[in-house]
Amino acid sequence: MTYRLICDSCTDLPLELTADPHVRKVPLSIQIGPDTIVDDAGFCQKELLDKMKSWPDAPKTACPSPSIYLEQFLEEGDNYVVTLTGQLSGSYNAAMQARAIYREEGGKGNVHVFNSRSASSGQAQIALLVRELTARCIPFAQVVEQVEAYIAQMKTLFVLENLDNLRKNGRLTKMQALVTGALRVKLLCGATPEGEIEKLGQGLSVRQTLARMVSRMADDVGHAGRRLIIAHCNCRERAEYVRDLIQKRCRFGEILIVATGGISTVYAEDGGIIAAY
Repeated sequence: MTYRLICDSCTDLPLELTADPHVRKVPLSIQIGPDTIVDDAGFCQKELLDKMKSWPDAPKTACPSPSIYLEQFLEEGDNYVVTLTGQLSGSYNAAMQARAIYREEGGKGNVHVFNSRSASSGQAQIALLVRELTARCIPFAQVVEQVEAYIAQMKTLFVLENLDNLRKNGRLTKMQALVTGALRVKLLCGATPEGEIEKLGQGLSVRQTLARMVSRMADDVGHAGRRLIIAHCNCRERAEYVRDLIQKRCRFGEILIVATGGISTVYAEDGGIIAAY
């Protein structure tokens, strides 16, 4: 059966997947002062970073409307949707509304919306797994079951140079914001099972905190043989440094490096690293 893989634009896909004819990306948008940037194929990261540095207030992000999701659904076939965590964005709810409308209007295909409970490289992991399972002609219900099981145990970790946009947009707790602002430390953060942000550690520098992230991966015996995706915001060399540390201490079966798109760039900010496995 034919299928479509629909991802919101916070899904930072490897290049091989962006060229897949089954894949569609649904853009979120970014508001910086009077300017609106659409997170689509025309997105320019340098332009966004420059605007973020020059504008005093944090950017605001807006999720796609249900109608934009609905436009991407196949009339017949299997539709798999991957969204940013429902705890931090309205993208998941918009996709669920589109699914309800599709059914009300008599859509004949299957639709499942995956709440990634993650972002960026975590969403990419889910998208890659969907593609791998569909390539093996696994039935829709089994793909959904296996991917949901993967999401339940997926790990997402990140280290950012700057937490201002997360703080200003209410994505950090008051305690996390207080610690980072007062002590000027770098936080190691991760996604909770529900898809919220939690503090896992801290360091006095980004490199020190990245090393602690790698140590945490190495201590997790469940990582062996799995795929790791590292997303970076304008810092390919830093991502490669992390990859080299990981290769010395961990036993991942595959490591991919991807660049952040617009929405991930807003929250990762210049120099941020997001890893998922």
